[in-house]
This record gives sequence, C-alpha cells and structure tokens, in this order.
Amino acid sequence: MINKLSFIFTFAFTILAVNTAQASTGAASGGTDDGFIHHYFVSPFSALLKGVAELFHGDFGLSIICVTIIIRLLLLPLFVNQYKKQQIFQQKLAVIKPELDAIQSKLKKTKDPVKQREIQQEMFAVYRENKLNPLAMGCLPMLIQIPIIFGFYSAIRTTPEIASHEFLWFNLGNSDVTLSLLVGVMYIIQFQVSQKLNVQPNPTNQGMMQQAKLMAFLFPVITTVFSLSAPSALPLYWFTSALFMTGQTIMIKILYGTKSKTEAESV
Repeated sequence: MINKLSFIFTFAFTILAVNTAQASTGAASGGTDDGFIHHYFVSPFSALLKGVAELFHGDFGLSIICVTIIIRLLLLPLFVNQYKKQQIFQQKLAVIKPELDAIQSKLKKTKDPVKQREIQQEMFAVYRENKLNPLAMGCLPMLIQIPIIFGFYSAIRTTPEIASHEFLWFNLGNSDVTLSLLVGVMYIIQFQVSQKLNVQPNPTNQGMMQQAKLMAFLFPVITTVFSLSAPSALPLYWFTSALFMTGQTIMIKILYGTKSKTEAESV
C-alpha cells in the first residue's frame, strides 16, 4: 500500500509536470494569473525567490537551490514521523509474517473466486487484529507537498527575472540536456537509496514489489522527459530536491533506525 500511495504521488507529479511543460513557453516570459492559488501559493514563492536572490547579488540559481532546501527542511519533521511509522509497521508485520504466509499459500492454491474473497477477508482480519492499517501510511507528507510544490513550480516559471538568468553552464529559462539527464540519474539514486534504507520489502505482497520496480523505472523517465521540455530552473529544483531527499533518507536511517525498532518492539 505504501508503494501505491507513492505511485499516486508520482501521478500527481506527472500532472504538475505536464502543466509546467505546457505553460513554460508563455508563462516564463512574465505572464501573471489571478485567483486563490496564485495569491496564496505562487506570489509568496515568487517573492521569496526574488528576496533570496538579492542576498546572492541577483543569482537566481542559488536562490532556487536555497529555497528548495528551505522547503525540504520544513517538510523534514513530517518525513521523520512517516519513517518511524513505517518502521513500526514493518516490525509488527514481521511478527505476523508466518500467519500471513500461510494465508497467502491457501490463496494461491484455490481458483474459486468466492473462496479467494473469503481468504482475503481472513488476511484483512489478521491486519485488524494486530492494528495494522497499510492505507494509513504515508499520506500526509504527500498531500502537503502537492500544493507547496505546485506553488513553487508556478513561481519559478512565472518570475520573468529567472527566464533570462545564467547559472553554471545553462540558462535558467532554456532547457538543458545535460541537466535533464542528471535529474534522471539523481532520481534513480534517490529511489534506490529510499528502497534499501527506508522500507523493507514485503514478501507476502508481490504486487507491491512489482509496483516498486515500476516506480524505479517510471519516475526517472518522467522527470527526464519533462526536464528536456521545461526551463532549466525546474530541473535545477528537481535535482536539488532529489539530492536533499537522498541525504535525508540516509540521515533519518542513521538517527532513527534503531530507535524506531525499539519503539516497535515495545508496542
């Protein structure tokens, strides 16, 4: 279920990226918009980007990097809490694994749809008895991220000063092949680190493992494709975000891995 939620977030990310890519040509030139989202999400981020850029003598590349880090630091407590819940879930799941394996074995042996549903209900009952709810895992950080990231994306592409700014070897208003490929590679690394350190595979659910493999391929492809058609300011955000989240995953594992295991054993 955790991977299903991640897949939902990937889909939401795709919709946002489509919107960004479609609007980048006209909006990056300075177009404005009115309404609730623009007033409460886009305008504040645009002002923040300009303010931080002034601290770096007008360098919008460094501004995007710094604001990205600020956003990720603000979201960090949510991810720490999510990690702890995931570890407790995995530890408790390991305890009931023999019982789930037995039920899974019965499910594979029968072809009768009625019996299959009965066996599935038996598995759900085991989850309920042990107070495990996969559906409750990981929703909040994803839901909170969507409006924040949407506002930041829109602020980047509607701030005219960004479109004409040079940073490192690329122009923030134009697409760049090298940066786009680096984004894809960074997301592959980030996903692999997350899978190895964050969530233990669940042998009782092959579907979840297949979804994880699909995400490992799909997410980097999506980000690379849309990076190739978007102003480089956006891939710069995606690269910085993926790099930060890779370090965040490692840090959370080091600081809270053992503690979460102890908490799970005491539950």
